[in-house]
Amino acid sequence: MMSLPVALYRAEQVAALDRIAIRELGIPGLTLMERAGAFAYRAMRASWPDREHLVVLCGAGNNAGDGYVVARLARQEGLEVTVVALADTAGLQGDAATVARHFLSDGGRVVSFDGRLPAGADVIVDALFGTGLSRPVEGRWAEAIAAANQSGLPVLAIDIPSGVSGNTGAVLGAAVRADITTTYIGLKQGLYTASGRALAGEVLYSDLELPAEVHAREQPSALRLDYFSLRYRLMPRARDGHKGDYGHVLVVGGDHGMGGAALMAARAALRTGAGLVSVATRVEHAAGMLAAQPELMVHGMRSADDLKPLLERCSTVVLGPGLGQAEWGRGLFRRAIDAGLPCVVDADALNLLAGETTQSDQWILTPHPGEAGRLLGTSSAEVQRDRFQAVSRLQQRYGGAAVLKGAGTLVLGAEGPIRVCDGGNPGMASGGTGDVLSGVLGALLAQQHELQQAAELGVCMHAAAGDAAAEDGERGLAATDLIPHLRRLANPL
Repeated sequence: MMSLPVALYRAEQVAALDRIAIRELGIPGLTLMERAGAFAYRAMRASWPDREHLVVLCGAGNNAGDGYVVARLARQEGLEVTVVALADTAGLQGDAATVARHFLSDGGRVVSFDGRLPAGADVIVDALFGTGLSRPVEGRWAEAIAAANQSGLPVLAIDIPSGVSGNTGAVLGAAVRADITTTYIGLKQGLYTASGRALAGEVLYSDLELPAEVHAREQPSALRLDYFSLRYRLMPRARDGHKGDYGHVLVVGGDHGMGGAALMAARAALRTGAGLVSVATRVEHAAGMLAAQPELMVHGMRSADDLKPLLERCSTVVLGPGLGQAEWGRGLFRRAIDAGLPCVVDADALNLLAGETTQSDQWILTPHPGEAGRLLGTSSAEVQRDRFQAVSRLQQRYGGAAVLKGAGTLVLGAEGPIRVCDGGNPGMASGGTGDVLSGVLGALLAQQHELQQAAELGVCMHAAAGDAAAEDGERGLAATDLIPHLRRLANPL
């Protein structure tokens, strides 16, 4: 299997690459279909070598054609194969019609979907819809998807799980939950964020042997990033370095009952390499924070006026963890924003920012979908329907770098394209993990990483820390479990 490329594309871009290969380079479409089907079949056999009864769900387009190739190859190797057709084979066109005829002429069995899957099946291949789907799945098609999902059988999806948007990762009415997705020519950006990330399972890729000149014709719509591709940015420190070289992070937050959020951000900043870390918080939290982490400089804030001398000494601000939206938090927010320092804006600071029209080229915004919806004047559901559009609107409206958190976190600075973090896990869906991220980002900014590079690296480091912490299990993972891994990640070999 090929290693995954960095470039991501919209569905229409991949279709354009396909047309270039066929019409301009003269590669027969049937050849590409045979290669795609063969790749899917090899992946299926490698993953489930003991499965002997294959059910292939076929639709009406070229995705179905790939499925008929899989069915023919499986039958030729002696497997029991049933094609469950949602569209009459007589209505297929082009290359899909050709490969369907080959399957039938070889003695293959095709049945119409009657609401159930054939008895005795032990693996399913999803070849219902490709990336061209643009409307919600309904009727018998939705029933077939439900039958696959409820079967308890392993599922391989061809190109993309049927019902998932290749552009947004959103579910169009109903969608297949795949264990493996084999995808071709170009990675679809929808596989890496929103529901697409959850429904695709393991993604396996083939370029179908296309020459590099084909991909040179389309600029990627997004780039796939992970910690291992970015760790080169963490260069060894100079032997004569001192704490002043590595920045002074000021964490502003921790209203009554929320001191832990500010503490987690501060501890993450320490472990990511900030030279100095101060915390501006409620007076009542100061002693506890010092006891928990004596390396911190903790200052009790009775009012926003107390923040002024700290802002004069720090190099970077992490604004928002546990800040609250009451008068105390609002005052600190206003004073910190007006200071004009490089800043990570998180949590309640984002909710306070939502009421303003302020722009800055020195901040990183880190909203989850709910906070992003408030910043954009819409709902979290609307944000999730097209996360790529949402992060673009955030960056355009507020400037700086926008980090849209969630499954497949997106990062966009002044320079495109959008970056997609290919890391992290659902164990990180617990309170405080965002506070840890804000501390990581603040430390990288303090160490003079450029804004967008800090956002990209910080998001991927945070995801890698979450994946390391999840080695003991995703359920029950706490935000503080990430912090011990940050020091190692900040010092790659």
